[in-house]
Amino acid sequence: MIPFLLLAAAGQAAAAPALPPAAQSLSVERKAAQLVNEAPAEPALGLPAFDWWSEGLHGIARNGPATVFPQAMGMAATWDPALIQKVGDVVAVEARAKFNTKPLNADRGLFEGLTIWSPNINIFRDPRWGRGQETYGEDPFLTSRIGIAFVRGLQGPDLKHPKVIATVKHLAVHSGPEGGRDSFDVMVSPRDLEATYLPAFRATVTEGKALSLMCAYNAIHGTPVCANPMLLTQRLRTDWGFNGLVVSDCDAVGNIWMFHHAQPDAPAAAAAALRAGTDLNCGNTYRALPEAVKRGLITESEIDTALARALAVRRMLTVDSPWNAIKPSQLGTPAHRALALETARKGIILLDNPGDLLPLKGKRLAVFGANADDLGVLEGNYHGSAIDPVTPLEGIRRKFGRDIRYAQGSVLAEGAFVNVPETALSANGKPGLAVETMGANGQWSAAGQDSRIDFNYTKTAPFRRRWTGTLTPPGPGQYKLQLNGPACWHACPPHDPVKLWIDDRLVIDGVIGAKGLETMIDGTAPRRIRVEIDHKGGDEGFRLQWLPPAEALQAEALKVAGTADVLVAVIGLSPDLEGEALGVSVPGFAGGDRTEIVLPEPQRNLLAALQATGKPVVAVIVSGSAVSLGDIKPAATLAAFYPGNEGGTALAEILAGDVNPSGRLPVTIYHSTADLPAFADYGMKERTYRYFTGKPAWGFGHGLSYTRFDYGQPTITASVAAGQPVEVAVQLRNVGQRSGEEVAQAYLVPPATDEKLVLTDPVLQRQLVGFTRIPLKPGQAGTARFTIDPRLMSQVWRDGTRRILPGTYKLYIGGGQPGDGAGQWTQFTVTGAAQDLPK
Repeated sequence: MIPFLLLAAAGQAAAAPALPPAAQSLSVERKAAQLVNEAPAEPALGLPAFDWWSEGLHGIARNGPATVFPQAMGMAATWDPALIQKVGDVVAVEARAKFNTKPLNADRGLFEGLTIWSPNINIFRDPRWGRGQETYGEDPFLTSRIGIAFVRGLQGPDLKHPKVIATVKHLAVHSGPEGGRDSFDVMVSPRDLEATYLPAFRATVTEGKALSLMCAYNAIHGTPVCANPMLLTQRLRTDWGFNGLVVSDCDAVGNIWMFHHAQPDAPAAAAAALRAGTDLNCGNTYRALPEAVKRGLITESEIDTALARALAVRRMLTVDSPWNAIKPSQLGTPAHRALALETARKGIILLDNPGDLLPLKGKRLAVFGANADDLGVLEGNYHGSAIDPVTPLEGIRRKFGRDIRYAQGSVLAEGAFVNVPETALSANGKPGLAVETMGANGQWSAAGQDSRIDFNYTKTAPFRRRWTGTLTPPGPGQYKLQLNGPACWHACPPHDPVKLWIDDRLVIDGVIGAKGLETMIDGTAPRRIRVEIDHKGGDEGFRLQWLPPAEALQAEALKVAGTADVLVAVIGLSPDLEGEALGVSVPGFAGGDRTEIVLPEPQRNLLAALQATGKPVVAVIVSGSAVSLGDIKPAATLAAFYPGNEGGTALAEILAGDVNPSGRLPVTIYHSTADLPAFADYGMKERTYRYFTGKPAWGFGHGLSYTRFDYGQPTITASVAAGQPVEVAVQLRNVGQRSGEEVAQAYLVPPATDEKLVLTDPVLQRQLVGFTRIPLKPGQAGTARFTIDPRLMSQVWRDGTRRILPGTYKLYIGGGQPGDGAGQWTQFTVTGAAQDLPK
């Protein structure tokens, strides 16, 4: 047995853990084998096989049923670190609940471990990035506070015995484009690096005590990040005192020679990464470390240092861990579901409600949009299999009545498949298809009815299932049908045989994930349909989708609109269109990224047609990133992001007024793509609310309520010496008729510097330096208190120096940025000499 090795908490200056004697005697080949994510069993150390790769961005991912919380962007929209710490704790509990179904000495495969590669704290600098949904938005301070909370929730209170290991990613300057990411070289200025791209990493390491960190795919000024000693050794370990484990993004070490061409071959790339400070390789390139030792590119003692850190992590997660007592039953509990609902409620944002249409009372509703009844838009990406998910359509029907009519209305984007909806399917006189399962005796038996084929199937015993009924297209035209799984990220080979019969003719016969699972039908008459799946036990999904003629969908929507007083359109994007390295290429999207930030044309046409009826339209934007509506002005607009397995419940409660909306935007919603610099330009000029000089559609921090709040005059420390914190308090009062929560925000405008700026330098407009949630009943007053950290008062010079200047600082406190809702200005003075702060 290996003696327990204490891995020092991040932020503490401590020597690397010692390599135990039993490990010292291993061959270089066996040592190197433990430094790849798919580590084999090592009998000499008593170690079972272990895959380091596990995900927990907003719930345990790709490891069966789980509580799926709102996507990370939706969690950031709560502006509630205390809540997100609870979310992190539940993610860790459910990871342990799954881990503890096996003995401690059992082998662990992909996604079955306790080293969680989350959170993603990259700055969402450009809304076109498909992975921006995984982040906490565009602001370094908000990202830091939410990131710290999530890390603390994951790891728990005892860093000697963490619940799981949190891995903050991806250091650094990594936020698209997805195309070319394996070789992308970022030319970032020292100012932007220090002011924007590094603060969240510093905070989650020094304050959050993250025990692991992931280095990114990209290079910075020609040096791949995973082989960059300035970042991984000087900044991370020396400046920030980090003594945890550094893991590469998957295949990033191989990219050093294969795509960046920074090294000639695998042994040289492995040596460069290890020497720079990358301990663990997601991929196989570190299997070339023995050859690197033979060539003299790296020493065995350097391998020992990385191995000691890796072994320490494995031991601290299991030996004498109090979390080994977590029971498998602590998965998807009512308390966990209630937390997912609370997070969804607080993360939904009321963007516009000019005529006070919302909340809806005594109105007949109809629902539209492909996103209204789609499992994928609840889950986002990097997700588990949601337990009893509630789509927006289902949530609205539970709240407003089962007789709510629905029409899909349009596809999401031109050429993009969407689910075949319940309105086109029927069996036994009801919407949807009849379901049968095959028993052990080889006979089919009835198993109910499904409104659509849109499921996650998990690592269960294999089964066979079939659906039968009638497919009735909404109008004439050509309809392309498709069988597939959800948009896939990493390690998703073709799986599960599937078949489709139309009018008793077999038209699709293949496996999910393979090409060619498509057929065409004419929409002039109903068709008999049968679908079968032979599920083999993988953790994947299955959908019946179509690409219908636009005219037929819109005509159907207008008929349904005639039955209602208020039209609720659930619009936006989906994980099929935006995400990590996707193969999609349709107008407005490329490879998982977006090329346009305005709502895609088919959905704009749907909104325009609904508005032309003269009836009020409520637009609910479900997406992972900022979506502009262009010139369309609905009667009310909400943003729900990807809201998790209780998203439909939360949305319905807000529409009905049972819950007062209190989410706030963690990103800027620009009017158009023309407002943005080039996507590949990592300079921060004219990016995010901090440097954007134009007028957005909706600004960072924006969010309305069904009540109103007034702010009094702040009380503040009038004068402080450079390097000292500033205390400020403000009283606010609920002057409306409903209870609600206000997110009070503090924005700082520093004094002008005497540094000469050039045209390419971003000019700071303002900086978020504090926020807090205040729940208030009608007429009730409360006090928002902020302590402004001296680091947030500093400015960054062109050479990357962080400096606090003496002078007068202006501070705005309100329900959003200046000019967005109620608020008050104040100021304070910093005295003494200018003070430089450490990196």
